[in-house]
Amino acid sequence: MDCAGRIRPIVAAVIVLAATVYAARAEEANDYPTSARAEYVYGCMKANGETRQAIEQCSCSIDVVASIVSYERYVTAETALSMSQVRGNLGTQFRTSEQANAAVNDLRRAQAEAEVRCF
Repeated sequence: MDCAGRIRPIVAAVIVLAATVYAARAEEANDYPTSARAEYVYGCMKANGETRQAIEQCSCSIDVVASIVSYERYVTAETALSMSQVRGNLGTQFRTSEQANAAVNDLRRAQAEAEVRCF
């Protein structure tokens, strides 16, 4: 077997491995469901104006957030933010929970990064 014959299987294996890694990274970047992305963009546009520019900036913003915070962590932070507004003991539990506060802080840092990159 000549040198080219021995290299072909190695090159093919490298190409398959690279494609697998690329697909895995694309899947990680798109782990947010479309409805969650749409809800984020809708809320962002309400806060920043309902213009074409706002669509672009808000779409960029959710992409940045999704690249920094996993969807599971995002849901935890959104739940904590929502529930912390409830009055009484239930709201207090969410306002004082270290886990909830850490998730909210992660989300806020990601949103700050998105603000810098997109607005």
